Amino acid sequence: MPIDEEVTGAELDKDVRQELMSLPKTLAEDVAKNLVMVARSLDEDPEAAYAYAKVALRLASRVPSVREAAGFAAYAVEKYAEALAEFRAARRMTGLQHLWPVMADCERGMGRPEKALAMAGEPEVQKLDKAGQVEMRLVAAGARRDMGQAEAAVVTLQSPELASNSQQPWTARLRYAYADALLEVGGREEEAREWFAKALEADASGATDASDRLAELDGVEFVDALDPDAEDDEAEGHEEAADRETGVEGSP
Repeated sequence: MPIDEEVTGAELDKDVRQELMSLPKTLAEDVAKNLVMVARSLDEDPEAAYAYAKVALRLASRVPSVREAAGFAAYAVEKYAEALAEFRAARRMTGLQHLWPVMADCERGMGRPEKALAMAGEPEVQKLDKAGQVEMRLVAAGARRDMGQAEAAVVTLQSPELASNSQQPWTARLRYAYADALLEVGGREEEAREWFAKALEADASGATDASDRLAELDGVEFVDALDPDAEDDEAEGHEEAADRETGVEGSP
């Protein structure tokens, strides 16, 4: 896999670089560069990220950060069983619990929401930081919805973090999930609209499509200006309007 010319490996966090020091220098540099490429590609080109992660994994499978990166890359391409195996390996190596929520979400991805829900009640959750606990709540609510328990999903998301007016990295996603759960319950569209608006207010980075969901609830339709089919439909609509104005119903 090609490595961007400007990538040196020094872009990695200090803790990851520290882990790689257990490897021979040249090997450590190769692994570091591939890990940087995983991070760079993960959002825009997850298949490429997965390929870079496989290279790093082949070179240094005993490094926890490599296993974790491989897990996230596999997760991004929906290879949930593979991702779970990598996350479990990283957790065994470090003894840390921060991967617990995404491990539970892998269980959801594999069609086992009951297992994800059980994980939400395990002691490991109490060892998570605040961000991790919010993430676990989001996963648990998703598992409830997978099981057709929309009302329970709403209750699961009701928390001090949801009620807080402070802006945290998770605020937009938590509010969005709550709005989406309310909408699924039915009959709570006004509440849902209120929470989509609150999610949009907190979503400075555009992590959610709260603005689109608000517009949808308000009955606003968007036309993709780059979609040729949409342009044809719009032109056809204008022609039909013109025909109606002139009394023309089509070609004779």
